[in-house]
Amino acid sequence: MIDINVWMNDFIQKLNEVFACRVWFVGLQGSYGRGEATENSDIDVVAILDELDASDILAYNDMLDTLPHREFICGFLSGKDEILNWEPSDLFQFYHDTTPIKGSLDDLLPYIDDAAVERAIKMGVCNIYHGCLHNMLHEKSEDILKGLYKAATFVVQAIVFKQTGDYIKHQSQLLQVALPVERAIIETFLKYKNGESLDFSETSGILFEWSKKWIKALR
Repeated sequence: MIDINVWMNDFIQKLNEVFACRVWFVGLQGSYGRGEATENSDIDVVAILDELDASDILAYNDMLDTLPHREFICGFLSGKDEILNWEPSDLFQFYHDTTPIKGSLDDLLPYIDDAAVERAIKMGVCNIYHGCLHNMLHEKSEDILKGLYKAATFVVQAIVFKQTGDYIKHQSQLLQVALPVERAIIETFLKYKNGESLDFSETSGILFEWSKKWIKALR
């Protein structure tokens, strides 16, 4: 198991050596950001520089190659101006799912209004609707269905935020406050996550109908 605190200290040291005072923000997303990592978890690291050009991307890649556990490193790299002008519905999830390590993302908050949250839900359920339909007709893949259920849990986070004003990172806590129909979506994803084999047609139909309901609700 990776000691993420030690790894992040090494990452920030290397980042500062390469980019110095240009580093605006560093954070963690995913299971390490939530404190739920396992030995197979990716390191979803976020790095935002004052600005970013193609040569910076190459320099960042070279820096990552010097770090341990390179095969687990993924995440997000951006310039500050780009992230401040990002699609607000994406910023909603980005802000709440990122654990700050260095700096703050609070400059994003003015852009994350009620309309951004509703758009995050609408875009999420539209993508799930399309993905479900395509998978049911063509791919017929349980792995794709599992991925769609995972995506749906992120949409449920936005739905619960819209309903309560609270952003809940952990699925176990989300289960306690979500309404029954959304709770069933999370429960199904957790079954997939735990390796259970479920009826493909039934679970596909449930997710399809759920996404259809929300598309109509957010006219």
